[in-house]
Amino acid sequence: MSVNIGRRQGLAFVAGLAAWPLAARGQRQSRLVIGYLTAANAPLAAFHDGLREAGYTEGQNVTIEYRSANGQYDRLPAMAAELVARRVDVIAASPTPAALAAKAATTTIPIVFSVGTDPVQAGLVASLNRPSGNLTGLSFFTFALMKKRIELLHDLVPQSPLVAVLVNPANENVQSDRKSAQEAALAFEWKIQIFDARTAGEIDAAFAALVQMGASALVLGNDPFFNSRRDQIAQLAIRHAIPTVVPLRQYVAAGGLMSYGARIDDTFRQFGVYIGRVLNGEKPGDLPVMLPSKFEFVINLQTARIIGIKVPPTLLALADEVIE
Repeated sequence: MSVNIGRRQGLAFVAGLAAWPLAARGQRQSRLVIGYLTAANAPLAAFHDGLREAGYTEGQNVTIEYRSANGQYDRLPAMAAELVARRVDVIAASPTPAALAAKAATTTIPIVFSVGTDPVQAGLVASLNRPSGNLTGLSFFTFALMKKRIELLHDLVPQSPLVAVLVNPANENVQSDRKSAQEAALAFEWKIQIFDARTAGEIDAAFAALVQMGASALVLGNDPFFNSRRDQIAQLAIRHAIPTVVPLRQYVAAGGLMSYGARIDDTFRQFGVYIGRVLNGEKPGDLPVMLPSKFEFVINLQTARIIGIKVPPTLLALADEVIE
């Protein structure tokens, strides 16, 4: 049986077919958009867990525009400007250089940051409890932990004649890390040598130099670029049998010896939750900056055996996790 459609009805039917993709496209465009601005790699799985906890799933009810500077901090201002031009609904920025670039780019789009600095001292917010303006976020306060890491290293190798500290001179915490390392080393009557590295090649060169100088231990400054090169750093430390203490557990999982710092996955999960709260209509200036509730100390005994280090029972008793 055939069906006859009048000319006017046929035109309406065709117009409806043509309009359907446009309507669907409009629905896709109506999704909320997050601009994710980062200086280097970040724990995205934990971030997505937090987003889902807040009711948002990428590709379903939210779209994420990613921008990563891959350790080249000077690219961040242009990337922040791109996200502002894209008219994203909120900017997720990590670490401090990304947050500062986002803050300079807009005073109207909400910004949620995840940083290792003191956000007040860095100029991101007016206060931790009442940030005001269009920014809030989380700080895992890695800048304050350099002395503690050196104390742990001293408990491991108290007789070290020379201790190296590796920092990224482009990092906002570099002066604080240098000062804290020097003060802690002075308290233990240690000799200390600070090395700079901002590229993979400079990390190789720093290890070659510290080995040549006879450094017997290494403290790593906190830096997103270093985190993205954690496999390289762990392998170099093992190759040269250098006991190393680092900021984050991820280094130890990659083969590093010891870490002391905030639970980074917990921090980035909460980062996603805060983004969700802003998308739900809460104002950043009304959300207090969150601080870590717990720090973790992790030891990799397998690495200790490989480099010939005996970890004292007192340190093992302090560890939150021991990787066998």
